[in-house]
Amino acid sequence: MGLLSVLKQSNVIYVIIGITFLTSGLIINFFQCLLYFGLRPFSTYLYRKINYYLCYSLYSQLAFVPEWWSELDIVLYMNMDDVEKFRKNHKYILMNHRYEIDWLCGWIICERTGILGNCKAYVKKSLQYVPILGWAWRFAEYIFMERNWEKDKEVITFQIKELVNYPDSMSLLLCAEGTRFTAEKLEASQKFAQKANLPILNYHLTPRTKGFVASLPHMRGKISDIYDMQLQFKSDDPVKPTLTNILQGKRITAYICIFRIPLEEVPEDEKGAEEWLHKHYEKKDRMAESFEQTGDFFELSGVPKLEKITLKRRYHSLVNTIFWAVVVNAPILYYLIIILLSGSIIYFSIGASSIFLIYLLLQRMIGMSKISKSSSYGTDDKKLK
Repeated sequence: MGLLSVLKQSNVIYVIIGITFLTSGLIINFFQCLLYFGLRPFSTYLYRKINYYLCYSLYSQLAFVPEWWSELDIVLYMNMDDVEKFRKNHKYILMNHRYEIDWLCGWIICERTGILGNCKAYVKKSLQYVPILGWAWRFAEYIFMERNWEKDKEVITFQIKELVNYPDSMSLLLCAEGTRFTAEKLEASQKFAQKANLPILNYHLTPRTKGFVASLPHMRGKISDIYDMQLQFKSDDPVKPTLTNILQGKRITAYICIFRIPLEEVPEDEKGAEEWLHKHYEKKDRMAESFEQTGDFFELSGVPKLEKITLKRRYHSLVNTIFWAVVVNAPILYYLIIILLSGSIIYFSIGASSIFLIYLLLQRMIGMSKISKSSSYGTDDKKLK
């Protein structure tokens, strides 16, 4: 095992990453707060322009970990003609929600196409109270869902009308399954689908259609395309797609298929849009089944084969992360050395304890991403309706 491999698995590196992200995140949140209350009431346009860079500075530190630390390998299938449209235009993204790091893989695609700072998504309302990332999402105008349909419908209507007017390319992600895939949730989903006479899926949960259908009228004329993003990892890969393995620098290969669907292909009536989404997830399920059986999205799915392309890594996330690591950790190291040389056991103990608490907090955050810790939402037939 080389020196770099040893360093990547060291707890010291965890602490440095944790201190850098937490401290820089709070600094970024502070400036976001100032801009939100001090600038946004006077110029929404200028606020969004500046906040794009603040969000990017935060998000790209997370993208750095798989991009540069573990060198996550992405095998991407996508029409090259669609890449430029993906970069330039507002877009609506549908993605499966099966893995701990699926959101990171989506962010890497956005990073390599230069749109990471304007990534939006539908997320649980409780997340807006989580320091750093949750606060950043609040200032970035994410769509926060309460799982109370009357309230959620109003939020969706208001927020999408706001988001489609963003000055730069914006992406809005919907994981229509509503929760992360587990065997228990799949069983409940299949029972519900059978009762409701819906397609029975084996590799996805039955999609929830309300949010998707409610969003469409406010996107038409503003967002021209839906991009389906199907993500798979090989089940026989000895290195599993977990955040812990990514942080330890273990190399993982992700397989992603992205195809563009003109929004006009989705029926305008509610029933037609619901049927379209269910049929679309049948197609996604065939692709997942084909990949599981053959290692190829297209061989057994009947889906036309897309070309394999390469999106090059950009140095932006690397430079940004190094910048924050130096700005944050250099002063901390300086004061720790001064405390150590002063001979004050009390002050040194306080400093060491603070670092240890940061390490525990980081471990807690990693634990929250584990599939075993995912929400129980979706395990009850009533909640699937």
